[in-house]
Amino acid sequence: MSDPVFFRRAGALTIGEIIELTGAKPLREVDLTAQIEAVAPLDQGVPGTLVFLDNPKYADDVRATRATACFVGPRYADRVPETTIALVTPEPYAACAKVSARLFPGSMRPGSAFGNIGISPGAYIHPDARLEDGVTVDPGAVIGPRAEVGEGTVIGANAVIGPDVRIGRQCSIGPQSTILFALIGDRVIIHPGVRIGQDGFGFAMSPRGHLKVPQIGRVIVQNDVEIGANTTIDRGANRDTVIGEGTKVDNLVQIAHNVTIGRHCVIVSQVGISGSTDIGDFVAAGGQAGITGHLKIGMGAQIGAQSGVMTDVPAGAKFGGSPAKPMREHMREVATLTKLAERKPSSDSKE
Repeated sequence: MSDPVFFRRAGALTIGEIIELTGAKPLREVDLTAQIEAVAPLDQGVPGTLVFLDNPKYADDVRATRATACFVGPRYADRVPETTIALVTPEPYAACAKVSARLFPGSMRPGSAFGNIGISPGAYIHPDARLEDGVTVDPGAVIGPRAEVGEGTVIGANAVIGPDVRIGRQCSIGPQSTILFALIGDRVIIHPGVRIGQDGFGFAMSPRGHLKVPQIGRVIVQNDVEIGANTTIDRGANRDTVIGEGTKVDNLVQIAHNVTIGRHCVIVSQVGISGSTDIGDFVAAGGQAGITGHLKIGMGAQIGAQSGVMTDVPAGAKFGGSPAKPMREHMREVATLTKLAERKPSSDSKE
């Protein structure tokens, strides 16, 4: 069986080009014409590759690297062996990401799974839909009446784009995703299996039964958002569900109706956000955190993994635990419980 190449390299980069791209400073005098053909983990660096050291946990491993070059912070620059070009930068991880994107541009957003350019004969596009030039539609995709899709966007196999949906330019809509009652901005990446715009979970409950509440809002996804596989985003009940510019949503996240998420947030896998919660800009929510409805999470707040958030969170605060509370208070309680559990029972105690 042959070994496939999934991401083809666009071309090698010289050290001089990498310095210009990232602003990194060489620690010693270097050969600016030396070439980098790939990026690699720190422990797998070989000649022709670029590695990075960002986590102090691996600081000792850099001494053994055989890579041509290494991005490294000022604190550990002297640990890079003389056979490796030390490129000093305050953000080694980000610098390496820039180089990797230049070497492998095809990895930056999903393309056609069919290797397709243009409209596949197996796609189903309503005559009233409007597609700009340069749109790619894979087999089995369905685009409904009056939907609009912008230039350079890729619609994956078996994706469903509902009536009147708007999708911007240079987007990637993953296979078997569904987008209904939604406005999608430019450069949005939606991974396979995402569900956007379905009914919110709204019922007027009573002893006589539960009356379904019409969900007549929309979902608005602003520019440069990325939404992970199998995430669900419900449309609003009486106002819009909004995902702010530059926000990154991991796989398997549930975002309920009327939720507003600000700009450049990070929402990690299996987070659940209940209806009508307002999340500010630059908020980070760790994996499996649960956030109840009608809360306000302030700008820059951080929610720890598996937290149960049941109260408003002030801007810049760090909360953890269930029920969630300020992180220092939560950690103090954990430490106290640990000490109590470690206590030896007194001599007169009966077990």
